Amino acid sequence: MSESICVIIPTYNNAGTLKGVLDEVLKYSSNVIVVNDGSTDGTAAILSKYAGRIDTINGHKNQGKGAALKAGFDLAVGQGYSAAVTIDADGQHLPSDLPAFFEAARQNPGALIVGIREDLAAENKSGGSTFANRFSNFWFTLQTWVRLRDTQCGYRLYPLRKIRSIRFLTSRYEAELELLVFSAWRGARFVQLPVTVLYPEDRVSHFRPFADFARISLLNTVLCVLALVYGLPRRGLTFGWRLICSKSTN
Repeated sequence: MSESICVIIPTYNNAGTLKGVLDEVLKYSSNVIVVNDGSTDGTAAILSKYAGRIDTINGHKNQGKGAALKAGFDLAVGQGYSAAVTIDADGQHLPSDLPAFFEAARQNPGALIVGIREDLAAENKSGGSTFANRFSNFWFTLQTWVRLRDTQCGYRLYPLRKIRSIRFLTSRYEAELELLVFSAWRGARFVQLPVTVLYPEDRVSHFRPFADFARISLLNTVLCVLALVYGLPRRGLTFGWRLICSKSTN
């Protein structure tokens, strides 16, 4: 099963943690795609040492995490993978959780596996980020009728066939929220998987509380409108069709 799953690592100026993340990920998977989103530090030099062991996409300028994920998904689809685990390059996600994602995918074919951080209230986690997650969870439930405990954790497994046609409204941090919302509207099945996160001292975070919160607020306004005119009606029709099909087979 894990042979059909790749690991996508978007990175931007994470030279301090990237090598450690790669070394650990390669212990669990040889199917690794790194998307260098226009880094200006030593990222390119680090990636050159893994030539032949990983696939690399090098962007000429920083376009944002959403754009990096899309580039990684497109390459993964082209290489025939059925699913992709996304893991951050800043060292906060533990590659040792990868087998749990592979097993969850085996037990739940076609499901979107969402990492749920078990220590959201950790002392070294910023209060702004915690508030943003709660804020995001609330609006996600309102927009989709689906409850998730952590809509901002980037450690996830995506079924590529079901997300390949999704068009992002944004290209940066908030694109991960879009992926969840649009997947829910299309009737995706979600599985929540507890994961552990770390916050290394040399971790480079690109989360900007005020700017990112403003963009998430704007995105949620747009998504609420789309939910009323498109998302929720589609989800309702999908649910109704599945109910009819299940009765017809009984």
